Formats: sequence, C-alpha cells, structure tokens
Amino acid sequence: MENVLERQDENKMGIMPVNKLLITMSVPMIISMLVQALYNIVDSIFVAQINENALTAVSLAFPVQSFMIAIVNGTGVGINALLSKSLGERNTEKASKAANNGIFLGLLSCIVFIVFGFFGVQPFFKSQTGISEIIKYGREYLGICTGFSFALIGQLTFERLLQSTGKTIYTMVTQSSGAIVNIILDPILIFGYFGFPKMGVTGAAVATVIGQTTAMMLAIYFNISKNHEIILSFRDFRPDGEVIKEIYYVGIPSIIMMTIGSLMNYSINKILMGFTATATAVFGVYFKLQSFVFMPVFGLNNGMVPIISYNFGAKKKERITETIKLSVLYAVCIMLIGLTVFQLFPDKLLLLFNASDDMLTIGVPALRTISFSFLFAGYCIVIMSVFQALGNGMMSLIVSIIRQLIVLLPAAYLLSRTGSLNAVWWAFPIAEVSALIFCSIFIKYIYDHKIKTLGE
Repeated sequence: MENVLERQDENKMGIMPVNKLLITMSVPMIISMLVQALYNIVDSIFVAQINENALTAVSLAFPVQSFMIAIVNGTGVGINALLSKSLGERNTEKASKAANNGIFLGLLSCIVFIVFGFFGVQPFFKSQTGISEIIKYGREYLGICTGFSFALIGQLTFERLLQSTGKTIYTMVTQSSGAIVNIILDPILIFGYFGFPKMGVTGAAVATVIGQTTAMMLAIYFNISKNHEIILSFRDFRPDGEVIKEIYYVGIPSIIMMTIGSLMNYSINKILMGFTATATAVFGVYFKLQSFVFMPVFGLNNGMVPIISYNFGAKKKERITETIKLSVLYAVCIMLIGLTVFQLFPDKLLLLFNASDDMLTIGVPALRTISFSFLFAGYCIVIMSVFQALGNGMMSLIVSIIRQLIVLLPAAYLLSRTGSLNAVWWAFPIAEVSALIFCSIFIKYIYDHKIKTLGE
C-alpha cells in the first residue's frame, strides 16, 4: 500500500511511459520553439523590406543576442539539472533554493547587458564594418534589445523553472504569446500602420522587447499560480553560495559552449565581410532559416533534460537509456526533413527575404552546402544535452570547442584563402563530422561509468 501511495505521489517524470512522457513534455516545447522560429524569420523578413543594409545590420547584431541567450540559457541548464535532480531525490527545499538563486543570477545578468547597451553597441558594430548605414541601423536595433534585456532574461529564466518541473505546456503558452505579439507589432511599428509612427529598424527592436515582456509576465504568473513544486520567495533571501556553485558547475560549461557559438558567428561574419556584405546577409538569413529546423530539436531537448536528470536522481537506468534513444531518433528525423527542404527549395527560402539576384547567386549554394551538416547535427545536439543533464557539462564544452574553434573557424579561414566564397560554406559540414566523432566517444564513456552502474 505504501509503494502504491509513493508511486501516486511521484512526479510523472518517474512513472509515465517514456515515449508518452517525452512526447507530452516535448511537443509543447517544440510548438513554442516553432512559433519562436517563425517570429525570428518574420522579424527579418520585415526588416529586409527596408533594405539589404538593414538586414545585414540585424545579422551582425546576432552574436550579441545569442550571447545574451547563452548566459541565461546556460545558467538555466544548471538550474534545470539541479532543480529536477532535487525533485527526483524528493528534496523540495533544495529545488526551491535552486529556483530563487537562479532568478537572482538572472537579475545580475540584466545589469551587465544594460551597461553594454549604453556603452558597447557602437564599438561592436564598428569592429565589423565601416559602412555608416549598417552601423546606424545596428546601433538602433541592438541598443534597444540590450538596454531592455530584462525582458528576454526574465522570460527565459522563469520559463526554465516551468520546464524543470515538467510543466512545459505553460512555456508553450508564454513563448507563443510573446512571439505572436512580436509578429503582430513588427509591421505596425516598422512601417507605421494604424497611426503609429514609421520607426524602421527601431520598430523591430521595440516589437521584440514588447513581445519578450509579454512572455515574461505570463511566465511569472504561471510560476506563482501553477508551479507548486517550488516556492518562489525573496523575503529574507540571501544568495546561497553552495547552490550557485552547483548551478554553475553544470551551467558554466554550457554558457561557454553557447558563447563560443557567438564568437564563431562574429568571426564568420568578419570572414564573409572580406568578400561582400551580401555574404554576411546570406549567413544571417541562413541562421534565421535553420532555426526553423533546430528549434524543434531544442524543444525536444528541453523536454528530455529534466526527464534524464529526474531519473538519474531516482536511479532509474532503463528510463534514462530509453529517453536518450527516442530523443536521438526524433532529432535525426527532424533534421532529415530540414535537409530535404534546404536542398530542394533554397531559392524559395531566400526570396522570403526580398533576395536580390546577387543574394540568390551567393545564397543558393550556401544553403545547400551548409545543410549537409544537418545529417549529423541532430544526434550531436541530443547527446551534448545528455552530458549536461547528467552533470557532465564539461564534455559538451569540449565538443563545442573542437567543433567551432578548433575545426570550423580554422577551416573557414583556410577555405576563404582559396578566394572562393562557395568553399567557405563547407567548413560547417566538416565541423559537424568532428562533433559526431567526439560525441560518440564521450557518450560511451558516460554510459559505462554513470548510467550502466545505476542501482548497483
């Protein structure tokens, strides 16, 4: 009788059939991520209607935006792993501490990016281009996005708390609502419809911040009213050094790993600007388009990570291995669909962004070549998230360093020395093969030393 009651009290992550659980937790995240990807694409489609320099400016701003996301999501990975593991161990006090200290860390991040918004934006753009119109557009857009970074950071932090307890249906609502608000406001504020002033690139940034603020407010509401497994309270709050250390033990490798992505993006932009600004615009368009393929896999991951962390804390080996196998299968299928679309319709995809003939000439071979990396990326993304979920974020960091700093950037630079822009795009599939090799080596080690011995 006691076992029956204990089973009834246990979080669904420990008892629901794995395939059903993974789908239940991931599908809301995948839907919200798809809406998020749609917003990313629509945002750039509207900006592209201004002119190509506006699109290039938004593309050059992307490394800073992705760095902001890296800081918050990397910290969120640490919060997620610690919080879910604590719930698996039935330690609700520690789970609540992880949540409250995570919010505190988010506030500190806001301060850093607001300062950058005031003092760092113009030097950042001048380091990449001397074209005054691109610098002007970039300063307008990125200055607002960083100056009001509390919206993005608050949204992502409170959504992570919902994900950590398995309440992903609410994150679907928050992300979708924020993205829909953004999509509606984009044309209104950019082009000045319904009596609003025509704000151009500034309007795109304002629409983004309003959408993020909407999502943040909803996420706060859902945590207070629905997330009863953790207690959010700042009365007599004091930062807990031990909890913060545990969060960053997993989170810092993830932050560095995602930050490396920002550095890679910045460096590739510099290489491409050596050919033409249009090549940079193409690369920015690729990143917007590939988000429609990668975001569902990230949504799958967000559903997978708390399942693995919870069952690791509960010492349920079979549930962990089944979750990993199913996640890899679904991720690879998503990537194959993406590869097919990029191979068959690259011109149609580029024309969504008001592509000129020059942009089509550069962009069609670029999209087809880079998308070959999709063959390996789904597997690598899932396996690297498994490392993080099991507290081995350093392995994800090593793979990321090898892929982006040791292989991709040197390969892109060396290929650029041939004088062929088309050759540069091959650096991406080459780098993904290197990630595949190291992910496979590391997951075997993790299985033998952490998963296989559970319960013994």
